[in-house]
Amino acid sequence: MTKEAATDHPHAPVLLVLASTYPRWPGDPEPGFVHELSKRLTDRFRVVALVPHAPGAKRHETMDGVEIVRYRYAPQRLQTLVNDGGIVSNLRKKKWRFLLVPSFVLGQAWAAWRLVREQRIDVVHAHWLLPQGLIAALMQWLPGRRVPFVVTSHGADLYALRGRALDTMKRFVIGRAAAATVVSRAMLGRLDAIGAGAAKASVLSMGVDLTQRFAPDPSMLRSDRELLFVGRLVEKKGLRHLLDAMPAVLRAHPDTRLVVAGFGPEERALREQVCTLGLGHAVRFLGAVPQADLPSLYRRAALFVAPFVRAESGDEEGLGLVLVEAIGCGCPIVVGNVAAMEEVFGAELPAAAVDARDAPALAARIIAALDNPEVSRESAARLRETVVERFDWERIADAYARLLTRAGGAA
Repeated sequence: MTKEAATDHPHAPVLLVLASTYPRWPGDPEPGFVHELSKRLTDRFRVVALVPHAPGAKRHETMDGVEIVRYRYAPQRLQTLVNDGGIVSNLRKKKWRFLLVPSFVLGQAWAAWRLVREQRIDVVHAHWLLPQGLIAALMQWLPGRRVPFVVTSHGADLYALRGRALDTMKRFVIGRAAAATVVSRAMLGRLDAIGAGAAKASVLSMGVDLTQRFAPDPSMLRSDRELLFVGRLVEKKGLRHLLDAMPAVLRAHPDTRLVVAGFGPEERALREQVCTLGLGHAVRFLGAVPQADLPSLYRRAALFVAPFVRAESGDEEGLGLVLVEAIGCGCPIVVGNVAAMEEVFGAELPAAAVDARDAPALAARIIAALDNPEVSRESAARLRETVVERFDWERIADAYARLLTRAGGAA
């Protein structure tokens, strides 16, 4: 692909991106994978992203060639449905936020319909089956042009949003879509289980910049005893299980330290757990960490621990791009054994995966990795060779560009 922005060409096809999670400003620590894909499509499309507004964000701006429109769904101080944990976790934490859902969905639907009418959108990319996929599907019944859409499920929409009515909506969305993607093969089984047309979906993950940002740096020394956790502080990320395992790790290696980079609704409970377990000297919470600062954490850590579990709601990791980031930087990994992990690890999975709910087993796996650093680093090097082939952004963005072009052209 060329790197010339499509916005320089007045006749470039127009792509409307619908999403919930999106950076509020440059350097925002919120997950930025939708924007990372969108900006890599600006050489083939004029890209307009319609996303929810948040306190401190601009209503309209252009970031990395992407035209961003943020719609309001409540008074500014109440726009708390999306950020600092994600929609599912935020709804579970504070039930009153369910009152925001109707205006959140209707606000995006109204704004999307107006953009379709005003800007002659050629194709829509809806991230998440619900609500964005449903909005894109319903827009085809509204007055005006019927715009084809591609829908991508990232995991929480498929795993956590369960029930007969919700499954019916998902089937409707898949049925109306020109194409559908999921970010791991494990998700195809869930689509099939709800009768949502798994045969129509293809596996196409989000990507990671593995050539520049998330790459090894031989000049940095890797720690012998620093454990690293990166992610939202929500149930499915499993940090509380890692904290349960830490006393056993410290008995084997008293100088071990755990660095936690992330934020979310469980932070207070996790900090209390640290105090209860007497881990204050061994655990450091960094809070929100900008993407630009993550590579140095990955390059320094002795071991990246991602204790993924299935949450009580049924939510679990659709893929876990932080794993790919860490592997890209050459960091050894211990991971919770949820379904999507085979997508990342392949043949290396048995050596890296463990039932994270089993604190003694998790501790034993961490201790073994710390005891054998050379073996761990050799495994990480082998993994890096495989993930570069599958997850580098250039390949991922090119595949999405072809898919969206076919969807728009078919119309």
